[in-house]
Amino acid sequence: MSLQEFWFVLIGVLFTGYFVLEGFDFGVGMLMPVLGKGSDTRRRVVLNTIGPVWDGNEVWLITAAGAMFAAFPEWYASLFSGFYFVLLLILVALILRICAIEYRAKIDDPVWRARCDIGIGIGSWLPAFAWGWVFANIVRGVPLDADKQIAGSAADLFSPYALLGALTTGLLFLLHGAIFVSLKTGGEVRADSVRLAKLLFAPTALVVAGFGLWTQLAYGAGWTWIPLGVAVLGLVVAAVAVSAERDGWAFTGTTFVIGAATVLLFGSLFPNVLPSTISDAFHLTIDNASSTPYTLKVMSWAAVIVTPVVLGYQGWTYWVFRKRLTVDHIPAHTGLPLGPAKD
Repeated sequence: MSLQEFWFVLIGVLFTGYFVLEGFDFGVGMLMPVLGKGSDTRRRVVLNTIGPVWDGNEVWLITAAGAMFAAFPEWYASLFSGFYFVLLLILVALILRICAIEYRAKIDDPVWRARCDIGIGIGSWLPAFAWGWVFANIVRGVPLDADKQIAGSAADLFSPYALLGALTTGLLFLLHGAIFVSLKTGGEVRADSVRLAKLLFAPTALVVAGFGLWTQLAYGAGWTWIPLGVAVLGLVVAAVAVSAERDGWAFTGTTFVIGAATVLLFGSLFPNVLPSTISDAFHLTIDNASSTPYTLKVMSWAAVIVTPVVLGYQGWTYWVFRKRLTVDHIPAHTGLPLGPAKD
């Protein structure tokens, strides 16, 4: 395996980790108004399922973007300039979600918390759909010209395939989040999340299967039938587990679906990193978009040393906060009252 291939695979692994872990974060944020309906205590139970881990999950995106910048600067430059507006919206939405989660409990006021919940919702719904749209366009190809600039109009990026990609990640993260809440909670919140997961499963499976088959037939390679098969198997496992209310197996199933779908996308893309719909001569590949061999070599040694430490620490975090939550575990609000103090 060449250094260029190694870093392409590593970036794929980083995005896989991001979609699996941040995927249920997005799902939890999107489902807060539904699963938390009726009381603020229920909303706090739902939000606290990701409380210890959501910020660590976002590190996968930062690392993936940094690896893309260092290993494939031409890919990074063309992608982030051509998709600038959408990626900026994702960034703003993530910042809004961060602020809303961190400051929600700082002030003891229902209006304040309701506004923070809106921020959490925007910061979850928008990226969940936008990431599918972005990666569908990357796999399909963009009007990349000889100067490595994305030409054409915005309408070129809103193809039926790209829109189906957006719907796929949105629904898949919703289902993944509902199953995660059922895995992490007990009592009435878990009962409602299980019921919601059962309702979401059929439309999600239909959309995921359609997008996966379209990707394989239009852009896939011979070996990418394997991740497509793994994704189908994951859907079957999740379906059986959701029906039997086996939360751990259901979460394992959707995890495999997201992971296999990401492998399918990156496998369909290889050896390109950003195909051009104008001419094959304008494709960005792992060879013409990469950094120098010396840069890749230094980065590889750093990745080999640091990556196991980061993975070990994050795994330990999930182990420490593995217990289920119920409404009985939620203490009273301790935030400051809104407005001037009263005698």
